Amino acid sequence: MNDFEIIDNYGCDFDYKYLEKIINRTLEMENVKDSTFSIVFIDDEYMHKLNLKYRGIDRTTDVLSFAFEDNNKICYNIRQLGEIFVSIPKMKLQAEEYRHSEKRELAFLIVHGILHLLGYDHTLGLKEEKEMFEKQELVLNEFEETKRS
Repeated sequence: MNDFEIIDNYGCDFDYKYLEKIINRTLEMENVKDSTFSIVFIDDEYMHKLNLKYRGIDRTTDVLSFAFEDNNKICYNIRQLGEIFVSIPKMKLQAEEYRHSEKRELAFLIVHGILHLLGYDHTLGLKEEKEMFEKQELVLNEFEETKRS
């Protein structure tokens, strides 16, 4: 069984319980069983600090994933996948810019973060980007809350 925790360090004023089914579907699609990871909602200021410290980029971003695994070899009965940080202000801004719901944008960022934890990397080339983004769309389009309108 997969176990994850959502830590709201931002103070969200919206319901994000729908994410559970999105997360579970993503893990199911990738045949991930017996894993644990956390998702942390933060503000832009903290995201900026993380992005600068760990990526050397002096600005905020929408999502950062910190994978604890660097291969598929499982040493224990439970896979420790890592942590995903999501900037809620950036998510809200992007939802507006892309003209879709905040639910879709937040779900997109979570699925994106999970895929990064599992080793997907869209920055490696067009083939990798296409594969990752197709998987994201596949999951998001399965649910009414996150379908493209």
